[in-house]
Amino acid sequence: MKRLYIGLIIFLPHFIHAQGFQVNLQGQKQQGMAGAGTGLIQDAAAVFFNPGGVSFLKENSATVGVTATIANGTFLDADSHTLNHTNSPVATPFTGYVVWGVKDSTSKLKNFKFGLGVYTPFGSIASWENGWTGRFALTYLSLQSIFIQPTVSYKVCEKLGIGAGFVYATGNVELKQDLPLLGVNGNYGSADLKGSANGYGFNAGIYYKPTDKLSVGLTYRSQVNMSVSNGTATFTVPASVASNFPSGPFTSSLPLPQVATLGFGYLVNSKLALAFDANFIGWKCLDTLAFTYKTTTATLQDTKLPRDYQNTFAFRLGAQYKLNDQFTVRAGAALSLTPIKDGYVTPEVPDANKVNLACGLGYRPMKNLILDASYTFENLTRTDNNIALQLNGTYKTYISAIGLSVIYQF
Repeated sequence: MKRLYIGLIIFLPHFIHAQGFQVNLQGQKQQGMAGAGTGLIQDAAAVFFNPGGVSFLKENSATVGVTATIANGTFLDADSHTLNHTNSPVATPFTGYVVWGVKDSTSKLKNFKFGLGVYTPFGSIASWENGWTGRFALTYLSLQSIFIQPTVSYKVCEKLGIGAGFVYATGNVELKQDLPLLGVNGNYGSADLKGSANGYGFNAGIYYKPTDKLSVGLTYRSQVNMSVSNGTATFTVPASVASNFPSGPFTSSLPLPQVATLGFGYLVNSKLALAFDANFIGWKCLDTLAFTYKTTTATLQDTKLPRDYQNTFAFRLGAQYKLNDQFTVRAGAALSLTPIKDGYVTPEVPDANKVNLACGLGYRPMKNLILDASYTFENLTRTDNNIALQLNGTYKTYISAIGLSVIYQF
């Protein structure tokens, strides 16, 4: 029998703000400004956006937030002219931050702030309709990842802050694809891969405020290598070839890229603030995805899937305007350049160069309580011929993300 390679791709969500499969939903104020938040420090989400700026936060606080993400995608096959649809449920990435520091001006710890962030930078549920053209590449993906980041920030002087946090990443994934093996009942075989993964990294930043109006941030988030050490592969195939597809353990890994960001904040006046971020994303680390099965056969072999991603950039511009002591409005736009070259587009990440549009609203109903909401819209179109997957056609994706967070200051 012809040798068959099982080519499932781990950790590749079809997701809002995705650039490759990077997600930028780590703070509602920042989401309302298209993800800009490195040079303009506003709340405890600085644990993620710039640990160096955490020491400049005036209040201790606890923040929880969630973003409901609705994605609708289609694929128009260039050969058969068949239009295929996704039927993915709503995804709900979340954030949680706590920032604390002593308020006693005589304490030796007065220039320190301590933070903890728990957030989901990678996660999705993607499901394609039954019998779609790319069934042999992917039918279903479910991914949950959680990053836990304890952080220390130090205010060196009135103009300069530094900070860093250790990152522990954990996650779960399930992926399914059909196999081109017909049973006696006329149904195709299938592969189902499940596994948990973990990895380690760090997030460091510098925050500099040369004037009362201008602030500058520089951050570096390290590459995190997520490893699946004991996944389970389950193959459902006709009895006549069952011995060629032994279910059992597999191992794999995925490098999550390094990200360097330069950000600026500018206070035009007491009401209007502007923010700009430029991200460099080191996607070149994703050259090949490898899968190693504990048991292989002449048909089921360890696989190496070429991805050949390239390093890329994103640019984010946002503004917020304080209407009064209770209400603040926000808006922003972001340009993201895709790391995926022509010929390598997959149904997990049908990415393209794109513009994201965002808006937001902040409401302070009482002194110590703040509610923030955001809305982001994204659409993209990518036409590609992936010869390895035998998928030639046009992907279209429309995504809406509605977020809400609650901040309590103490």
